[in-house]
Amino acid sequence: MGKWSPASWQKFSYQQAPAYPDEILLTHVVEQLSQLPPLVSHGEITKLKKIIAAAGRGEAFILQGGDCAESFQDCRATIITNKLKILLQMSLLLLHGMRKPIIRIGRIAGQYAKPRSSDFETIDGLTLPSYRGDLINSPQFDSQSRIPNPKLLLQGYHCAAITLNFIRALLDGGFADLHHPQQWDLGFLKLSPQADEYHATVRSIADSLDFLDTIEEIRSSSLNKVDFYTSHEALHLHYEQALTRQLDDKQWFDSSTHLPWVGMRTALVDSAHVEFLRGIDNPIGLKIGPSTDLDSLKKIITLLNPTHEEGRLLLITRLGTDKIATLLPPIIDAVRSTKIPVTWSCDPMHGNTETTNEGIKTRHFDTILSELLQAVRIHRDKGGCLGGVHFELTGDDVTECIGGARGLSGDDLKRAYHSLVDPRLNYEQSLEMAIQLSRQWRMS
Repeated sequence: MGKWSPASWQKFSYQQAPAYPDEILLTHVVEQLSQLPPLVSHGEITKLKKIIAAAGRGEAFILQGGDCAESFQDCRATIITNKLKILLQMSLLLLHGMRKPIIRIGRIAGQYAKPRSSDFETIDGLTLPSYRGDLINSPQFDSQSRIPNPKLLLQGYHCAAITLNFIRALLDGGFADLHHPQQWDLGFLKLSPQADEYHATVRSIADSLDFLDTIEEIRSSSLNKVDFYTSHEALHLHYEQALTRQLDDKQWFDSSTHLPWVGMRTALVDSAHVEFLRGIDNPIGLKIGPSTDLDSLKKIITLLNPTHEEGRLLLITRLGTDKIATLLPPIIDAVRSTKIPVTWSCDPMHGNTETTNEGIKTRHFDTILSELLQAVRIHRDKGGCLGGVHFELTGDDVTECIGGARGLSGDDLKRAYHSLVDPRLNYEQSLEMAIQLSRQWRMS
């Protein structure tokens, strides 16, 4: 490989590239972005890398979740708070069941771009460019809205900054204090079949903390505040390049997020995305699917982690419940043959998407849970461990995935289907998923 720079990716094949009609404006916007403050610090990034390494050794567990695609209009206090609440609630259940630290990583403050299988879509005979996320164009189906607009990169930065600042204010203000988890309750939790089990867990933890406070006469700061990290797919490379910063010791960090990941469509040996990610010192997520070639996977892993650094790579498998038993064992063997340390995570969402007779994309709770539990067993049978899970979810009362304790059906999807791209678990299904995972973890 040649010498790396934040712009060296431009010499490589750029998959999923937006077709900007005004490249002069794009260059101007990228220059503006490069002068703005970083969104996250290198200290936070380095800390996350260390605890991802711990998850790879089985000493912690990663809970990564959030929207399929964030929208600028959802940069609102209530929506951001609900996302944080559901991740905190799930992490509390996992902490109680797994008896190990939970690393909370949101798909938030930057998940504004989405890969698409086609450059165009047709509705009622009209063909227009596909919607690629608010960072690139707008979802309204008209010719003007679908033109890629570089100025949206600046709006994306500002929405990410607002979101991060609000999350930090909540956490610094004691919002995540484990002594007071009742403040995480969503307004509709009391209607959920999971409410009783969740509140029983909360009471159990509260009693334990009261006991610790009594005998130690101190309040551990780790119980009053939790760390929270951000992640998004590093899809729009002009945006990532503009927010990459160099330290005095010559290290480069992508300051747009703590954990950027590369998706299946762009995880190619000679891709611009792999070229960009190999030069930054963030931990890197790598999605692995049914079509992943094992020889190419080994080459990509070597490119991204040539020094065999622990915590550098988070491998996220998304294989499908009917394929994971066949595909995951040889993937594990191939990665082990490189001698490169990795942390394994399971994305049980993307391999289990289906379409109803009405043409609505959905996912079934049971197939999502099945793939996740199979991943736990397979890693243990192979002498390793699953270090994390990756969900598309929301803290809102939507109806996008079917199944779960309430038994949502295809007919229920029309009631509150709000996702712009892929279906998400709602707050109730997310809690149930955490309960089921915790229960199976204790039993195995």
